[in-house]
Amino acid sequence: MAPKIKDVAQKAGVSVTTVSRVLNGEKYVKDDLKARVKKAIDELGYTPSHIARSLVRKKTNLIGVIVPDVTSSFYATILSNIEKTASLNDYNLIVCNIIEDIDKEYKYLQVFKEMRVEGVIVMHEKLNDEIREFIDKMDIPLIFSSVKPNDQKFGSVIIDDRAAAYEATGYLIGLGHRRIAFIGGDMRDVTSGQGRYAGYMQAMHDNGIAIEQGHVRFGDYKTQSGYELMADMCGGGELPTAVFAASDDMAVGAMNCLHDKGLKVPEDVSVIGFDGSQLTELVRPRLTSMEQPIREMGQVTIEKLLDLIAGQTSREDAVLRHRLVVRDSCKAR
Repeated sequence: MAPKIKDVAQKAGVSVTTVSRVLNGEKYVKDDLKARVKKAIDELGYTPSHIARSLVRKKTNLIGVIVPDVTSSFYATILSNIEKTASLNDYNLIVCNIIEDIDKEYKYLQVFKEMRVEGVIVMHEKLNDEIREFIDKMDIPLIFSSVKPNDQKFGSVIIDDRAAAYEATGYLIGLGHRRIAFIGGDMRDVTSGQGRYAGYMQAMHDNGIAIEQGHVRFGDYKTQSGYELMADMCGGGELPTAVFAASDDMAVGAMNCLHDKGLKVPEDVSVIGFDGSQLTELVRPRLTSMEQPIREMGQVTIEKLLDLIAGQTSREDAVLRHRLVVRDSCKAR
């Protein structure tokens, strides 16, 4: 059987309370007692129970994270920076990948509550009534990252997606493009779905450019979706001279489709993405993208959540700055 704390106490010749104080890093334990306890721990191969220590300290140092799809280059990057900042603050993550399955989310939120996580990060916004009611009653600090549901009282770390999409479309217009297609995401998403489409439409309207019905498609932000939507667009009618995709993954899918059809980017069709993920530098031509400050977004998400855990009551949104990063996938007409 694995050694227990009482075995360490017996071997070191001290009380269980003294062993507990050493394990928890408490002060006012004599150096010789610390040395005896640590020696006994090493000799016995004792490993303290995280759950037991958490119950004693009433602190788990756990943060639960709900991610819609960890295979996305955007979510993979932001999650990496959330983990890094959490670790620097002595917190561990429990990451749950729901793969767009709301039933899974409800189950994972229940697990978070049972495991006494100290805070929760949610990275999507398709909430049903059951989940809304659950998180309202959960009594655990919660923050949304990269999204902002319309009807939620919780704070978010976001950019202005509509303004960013407006600027991305405006960049293509400034290059002389008029037949500009839009490959969008899930329109149930208020932030990245509706917001980016609204920015595209507003930019086209403000510049007096008609939107061709066949040049607007909606998918799920993934590479395969971008490929298929671009293929539909190539199937009939006049091709656009430029494509604005609502994610870098979709933009890469569109570029792959154009390549397979014998078309060149940007000579035949310019392509601009959204997110500023690692993909932008990995593909050829390198992808021009409206960049979210992904690393900063992960860091600020943890910092604001830790403030909530510490008792800060402010739930104001943190709206970070976007920026256009011009690379090689767009050219003037």
